[in-house]
Amino acid sequence: MREMLVVHRDNDAFAVLVRDHVIHVDQPYSAGGMDVGPTPVELFVASLAACAAHYARRYLNRHSLPTAGLEVVAGYAMSPTIPVRVSRIDLRLRPPARLTDAETDGLMAAVDNCTVHNSIIDAPRIGVHLETEARAA
Repeated sequence: MREMLVVHRDNDAFAVLVRDHVIHVDQPYSAGGMDVGPTPVELFVASLAACAAHYARRYLNRHSLPTAGLEVVAGYAMSPTIPVRVSRIDLRLRPPARLTDAETDGLMAAVDNCTVHNSIIDAPRIGVHLETEARAA
């Protein structure tokens, strides 16, 4: 199983260590944070949008279509009830050139294969375990 590490930094701020990368996560000022990075929910939506962009770019490239300027806009809504969750995500693909109907169908099919999208549709089992051994300081 692959792993990443989340380390507390200050107040609501955390550092997420992924391979050789650090992603800073926090809450906005309006929620009591220092806004040093996106929220975990924003990263969740961003991961879906970035995955869709990846699959879209691969499709365009494979079909010798322009890729420079490709954009994916992600809008999302939160549920108003408990448990709080992301209740809707809308992705808008903006290819850098006009596509034929066949190319549009192919692009949409490629994006439907996004790993993050598939992981949401067929949700993974999530286990949460408490390690009770004290860590050395």
